[in-house]
This record gives sequence, C-alpha cells and structure tokens, in this order.
Amino acid sequence: MKWGRYIKEFVSYLKIEKGLSENSIFAYQQDVLKLEQFASSINKDIDNLSYEDLKLFVGALYDLGLSARSQSRIISGIRQFYAFLLLENYVTKDPSELLDQPKIGLKLPEVLTVEEIDALIDAIDLSKPEGHRNKAMLETLYSCGLRVSELVNLKFSDLYFDEGFIRVVGKGNKERLVPASPSVAKEVKIYVDTIRVHLSIQKGHENFVFLNRRGAQLTRVMVFTIIKDLAQLIGLSKNISPHTFRHSFATHLLEGGANLRAIQDMLGHESITTTEIYTHLDQRYLKEAILNFHPRNAKN
Repeated sequence: MKWGRYIKEFVSYLKIEKGLSENSIFAYQQDVLKLEQFASSINKDIDNLSYEDLKLFVGALYDLGLSARSQSRIISGIRQFYAFLLLENYVTKDPSELLDQPKIGLKLPEVLTVEEIDALIDAIDLSKPEGHRNKAMLETLYSCGLRVSELVNLKFSDLYFDEGFIRVVGKGNKERLVPASPSVAKEVKIYVDTIRVHLSIQKGHENFVFLNRRGAQLTRVMVFTIIKDLAQLIGLSKNISPHTFRHSFATHLLEGGANLRAIQDMLGHESITTTEIYTHLDQRYLKEAILNFHPRNAKN
C-alpha cells in the first residue's frame, strides 16, 4: 500500500511548495486519511480508485450527516491530493475532476454590535490576573480583525505601536500590516507591564505576547473558552467564537464607509469574493445607503 508514503510527501508538498498553514495542512491530511479508510473498506488502492468509487465516497460523507460545506471542503482536499499525485506522476488520471460540489447556500456570519462587544469586554473581571490579558486579547481581535491563530502567535517583534501598526503572519506565512488603534496599544501595555512581567516564562515562549498562567503560549482552544464564558456571563444568545470578532471588525468598517479592497488587505484575503462574505449588513443600513447615495434619490 502506497498511501503512507504518498500522504507524507503530500504534506511536505503543501508545507514547502504551497506554503500553507499548519491548520490547512492538517485539514487536507485528514481529508486524504478519510479517503484512505474508505478505499481500504472496498479493497482498493490509490492507483485504481475510479470516479464511481469517489462518488460512493462522497455518498458516504452525506450518509454520515456532514453538512454540504464540510463535504465540499473534503472534496477540495481530495482534488488537491490528486493534483499532487499527477504532478509527481504517481497516477495517470484524476478521477476527482468530475466530482460535483454540493450546493452551499450563503451562510451569513454572526455579527456583534458595538454595544455587544463593549458588554463582553466590560464583563471581564480585571481583579483576576488573567483579566487584563483577556481584555487586551479581545481589543486586539476586534480592533485588528485577527484570526485566532494569528492572535495566539502574535510576537513582540510584530508590534509597531509607535508607528500605529502590527505585523500579522497569516495563512501561508503571508505577512500583512494592520493598523493598531491606541486602545490596543494601551491594553497590551497594561497587560505586559502589570501582569505578564510577573510570570515565570517558559523557555522558547519569551517572544509571544499572550501567555497562560504557566508562562506558555496561549492556545486557540483557550481563547474560544474565554469568549464562550464571557458570552454566557452576559446572557448573549448569539453563538459566537473568536472569528465573530473578525466578522464584526469587517462589517463595522464597511458600515463606517471603508473601501472593500482596504478591508480585504486588512483581513489578508487573496480574493475579494472571500471578503464579501463578511459584508453582512442589516436592512436599516442598506436602506440608508440607497436613500443617501443612489442618484435617483439625490437631493436637488
């Protein structure tokens, strides 16, 4: 069986040649492992999997109850794998190219109002050692529109508060500069000067801005937990995560008049169509935009 060697080389290809993030590489690897398990169940190897076999595989994903979005992502991962196999001449044909992607309806992201964000931040107990850290993190998430992975990997060498920017290393190790508001600089300084300075920092974690109580880099899961707990504390019914702050960042910028291209740059999106998903606007804003800016409604 060649699966093990092919998957190992595929992971190296994604990392070295495609420059994907660890999270993306892990997701692709899991997609291929699912296909390997399926192929094993029908006694087939990678060399002789057919289009019909792959259709059965997609059908099995549906039977498992996976959403159309999850199915679509797995199919994309399988196509990437076959593209690699063709590139390396490990296979001579790609049976995945004819696979239909399941139809995915537009899912508008959950967005917080400014008042809800303020309520979440105000609910942080600043009398606890982690309070100022959590406040600085939420301010950074919302004010800079970071992904949670970008937040936990933020380093002191990335902070240019005197110039009003932070450097963010995003997906595929691509760097971008994001404006940092005075509130971010203020809260990070308070955390660093009053809390972080007293931690016994573990070796190798000295440059990470946000640390746990043991002096190690904070995890993505911990940030999720902090936000979920705050939402429960204020009785917020919306299902939120760290990414909700990123959605809200983009939406509030757009509502404030920012250019979509500028938002795209700040979010680190390669495609403008990805940014457009964040532009969930309420009917009030749309109505005001039409009344104020459409030439038919222009006041004489």
